[in-house]
Amino acid sequence: MTVTVEPKPTNTAAQNDPRRRRWLFPALGVAALVLTVLSAGYIDFAPTTLIDGLEDVGNLLERMLPPRVDDTGRIVSLALDTLLMAVLGTVLAAIVSVPLAFLAARNTSPHPVLYSVARAVITFCRAMPDLLFAVLFVRALGIGVLPGILALALHSIGMLGKLFADAIEETDVGPREAIRAAGAGYYREMINAVVPQVVPAWIGAFVYRIDINLRMSVVLGFVGAGGIGFALQDALRGLIYPRALGIVLVILVIIAAMELAAMALRRMLLVPSAAGPQRDRLMRIGASAVLVVAVVASFVVLELDPRSLLTWIGPSIEVFGRMVPPDFSALGADLFDAAVQTVAIGVVATAIGIVLSIPVGVLAARNATPHPAVYWVARSWILLVRAVPELILAVVFVAALGLGPVAGTCALAIGSVGFLGKLVADAIEEIDPGPLEAVASVGGGWWNRTLSAVVPQAVPSIVGSSLYLLDVNIRTSTILGIVGAGGIGFLLFESIRTLNFDVAGAIVLVIFVVVYIVERISGWIRSLLV
Repeated sequence: MTVTVEPKPTNTAAQNDPRRRRWLFPALGVAALVLTVLSAGYIDFAPTTLIDGLEDVGNLLERMLPPRVDDTGRIVSLALDTLLMAVLGTVLAAIVSVPLAFLAARNTSPHPVLYSVARAVITFCRAMPDLLFAVLFVRALGIGVLPGILALALHSIGMLGKLFADAIEETDVGPREAIRAAGAGYYREMINAVVPQVVPAWIGAFVYRIDINLRMSVVLGFVGAGGIGFALQDALRGLIYPRALGIVLVILVIIAAMELAAMALRRMLLVPSAAGPQRDRLMRIGASAVLVVAVVASFVVLELDPRSLLTWIGPSIEVFGRMVPPDFSALGADLFDAAVQTVAIGVVATAIGIVLSIPVGVLAARNATPHPAVYWVARSWILLVRAVPELILAVVFVAALGLGPVAGTCALAIGSVGFLGKLVADAIEEIDPGPLEAVASVGGGWWNRTLSAVVPQAVPSIVGSSLYLLDVNIRTSTILGIVGAGGIGFLLFESIRTLNFDVAGAIVLVIFVVVYIVERISGWIRSLLV
């Protein structure tokens, strides 16, 4: 018998109370300003630091010019490894996420205990950064692509499992009731009534995750987990800056091309074709065949033994087990200071990112930009910034500004422009065109349309996206210390490098608690905006 866990009812009237909206946004603004000022003071980040940092980065870039790519064959090989690692890691995560999602969805979980366990697994995987997983797997399994693939897969389960489960919870109950009335069991009900409804959402999430994993996989080489990041780290350590810039440009091309391909693939698979369902079916079959070929190629090109996808468990459990019980006394106050510094980096970077992203997002929205040329410049800038992983930006700022949280804050702030700028632009393109047309009909110019019709409608989405950015930035800031950009990541990397696994266990637990608390708070605030 199926035991269904029904969602709790929500007070829609209270949520839509306009009086609450009137005080909520100012309160959030004041709280954000106070928290930003306190965080900036904690890490000694002056208002002019980012501008000075950009000038120092410019000087560094001059030393990198002209870029060059030495040993082209090796770079191409590492780039291919990076792409295949992203594909295989995402496929493995999807395979695990499908059954996990059925257990983690309230309307399909067979028992409340299984629901809670599945949700806990998803939350843990989402809270732990992929680079953190990579560091631990490298120590357990050695240098190579397998630790990188496993790190990408585990972290991806956190996103795919949640999105898959959310899609299941949003399915129509009608087909399920019809199947159940015909006497079908639980598994037939899931396969015949639920899966057909969620496949489009699952495909979209899967393609988007490949795009994300490619961006993440380029930096796994910094900790020895394979990919082109290893070559970049090697060039930076040797202070061969022209070679480093050449590799960064290769990474930019790869990620930009993959993002464009992912956009086209999502459109091809999810938007109905004018040629009819037969062509849509053929395109999906073709895409599935390409994916199967890519997975097989991953094992061949990466020289990966399929049995290693099972044999990693033993060595990993041995290393992970040495982290228990965690030792909080070894670092003492330094652990607390590093945790607060990590949060401060994320807060200040998010605040700067919001200020820089909103103008870019407005210019990058088709319905709000003053000119098509401005639209394409803004969109190109967003794509360029999004193509550079934050860890690479952190390496550049560390080289320009020196070690410390200021470099990490500048890196995250610049990276936030690409992330939030795209969300702001997408939100503006979805607003009601009525107010825009009304302002234009009375002769209002671009500024009037933007301030009177665009911004007021987009504010709720911008606030929600900004909270999500804060969540992402704090999670990312936990690993920036690996390259010397401040935060708790430096302590983690050093504890693992010196084999102090009990200390590493304490740091990992602190990272999980910090990320989980921030995620819950930001989720609660976003729920108030619904």
